[in-house]
Amino acid sequence: MEKRPGVRGNMSQNGSPSLKNGGTIRATDRGDNRRSGVVSKCCVAHDHNLFLASVFHAMKPGLVGGLLAVTAAGLTGLSAAEKNYGDREREFQECVECPVMVAIPGGSFAMGSPSTEPGRFDSEGPQHGVTLRAFALGKFDVTSEQFLAFLKETGYQPPPCDRVQKLGWHSPGKGIAHPPYVGEPPHWPAVCLNWKDAQAYIVWLNLKARKARPGLVNGPGPYRLPSEAEWEYAARAGTMTARWWGNDLGRGNANCNGCGSPYDYRYLADVGRFGPNPFGLFGMLGNAWQWTEDCWHDSYAGAPSDGSPWMADGDCMKHVIRGGSWDNLPVYVRSAARSGSKGDGLESDYSSLAGFRLARDLP
Repeated sequence: MEKRPGVRGNMSQNGSPSLKNGGTIRATDRGDNRRSGVVSKCCVAHDHNLFLASVFHAMKPGLVGGLLAVTAAGLTGLSAAEKNYGDREREFQECVECPVMVAIPGGSFAMGSPSTEPGRFDSEGPQHGVTLRAFALGKFDVTSEQFLAFLKETGYQPPPCDRVQKLGWHSPGKGIAHPPYVGEPPHWPAVCLNWKDAQAYIVWLNLKARKARPGLVNGPGPYRLPSEAEWEYAARAGTMTARWWGNDLGRGNANCNGCGSPYDYRYLADVGRFGPNPFGLFGMLGNAWQWTEDCWHDSYAGAPSDGSPWMADGDCMKHVIRGGSWDNLPVYVRSAARSGSKGDGLESDYSSLAGFRLARDLP
């Protein structure tokens, strides 16, 4: 994505996910975003739930449901090997349209940033302990290709993300839909979307998942937006530094205005362009903001400690976005950085920069 109309440059397809083969559950290679290896017992709800349970229990004992102590240093009790435990046994895909999901171990951590962290905003405090049960999170942001499939099937029309430039998705119906930018690569993260657009996609995807696997869940779901606490826990992946790779920004670790990548302040990168964090998640920092379920609160005073979405007493005209984007300064590309957005097409800072990834409860 550029600040001017049109797209410049050729986007690398290296590391982009391939999500079109078959209807069975497939494992994905840690270092390769292409799917490989069919997982057995895939085709009925009972067996599938057993499979999800096996994913959960395949996580190392120190990771499963670990109520790890909250200290000033953050998440503790993980060895170096466990912090980098991201093999294919923790990945699954439930239907053709479903994203590749990564099982995230339960644990406890210190949410927010210390007052000494460079670039810190007041909204990142006070730091507080949060304990979460295991859940699953999308390995990548939802892509332009995936979101277009939803639009083409449903005719859903997102509102413009920039009313001045009339920038937005075009969905006239009859199986026709177009992304905001001409020639937009299919593996860019789907952006120019508000919180309600993400929820509409989730309703459609849940129908797909339940049709593919009757009896999969009772009630709504299984897919949803992550809570803000789940997002930060997953982004940190056992670290308490400003970024999962360390306190220093370095060069070429993400896409932002000053991150030292070839995409900086020019356009988006493919969702798999930069390396994964220790939990095996790609693109948690930079490139595109990501919506979470939570309503906006100016600080963490009174925030829940169980990792659930924080809706009460908040400004629910806004929802929390995380991760920073391709045109933000590096201070926004930190695990604790947060902002609130209406996504109404009137906020120039966020109007074309927000997308999302999906979360899922585990048995």
